[in-house]
Amino acid sequence: MSNKISVLLVDDHSLVRRGFRRILEDARDITVVGEASDGVEAVKLAEQLRPQLIVMDCALPNMSGLDATRRILEKFPETHILMLSMHSEDTWVHQALDAGAHGYILKSAVDMELVTAIRRVVAGEIVLDPQVSRATNLKGEGKSGLTVRELEVLKLIVAGKSNKEIAIDLDLSANTVAVHRANIMDALGIHKTAELVVYAIRSGLVNIR
Repeated sequence: MSNKISVLLVDDHSLVRRGFRRILEDARDITVVGEASDGVEAVKLAEQLRPQLIVMDCALPNMSGLDATRRILEKFPETHILMLSMHSEDTWVHQALDAGAHGYILKSAVDMELVTAIRRVVAGEIVLDPQVSRATNLKGEGKSGLTVRELEVLKLIVAGKSNKEIAIDLDLSANTVAVHRANIMDALGIHKTAELVVYAIRSGLVNIR
């Protein structure tokens, strides 16, 4: 039991939560430890249950999923949050990742399996629904202007690795990696890691599987 991924389901529709629970109960490595119907309850249960991952609806009564995500991660930064939404627009994706969510999938999507998404997020990946990933680039079309080395660093950033881990992988100093990271963000006009990850994936600079 201790090896199972503990999940908290947050959605204001009981039928939706029931459907998610049934899907997850079929997975041997996942256990649903609780359910919440709004953002306030989500924050409370996150503190009580300390789940590894929270499946969080964006639009919730009393407190939005975005606000709940921020509050939960302020207290428990190790918690993984997979955001669910009806919206594929850039603005929603930006806000979710900026709030700290580790994934964003659409409720209407049939080609993104919930169980697989949960496993990937817990493994350290940033998971975006394929429909979202194919959307318009954050900064428009055009070449990135990044060097081969910067692209190597970018790929590892998207993989969720720290500067220290990237330094080890590429046989560089951590300071050099930090400089590359700063140069990448400056070249792309992006100043937040979450937006950098989304841009890299959508623009095709980095391929994810």
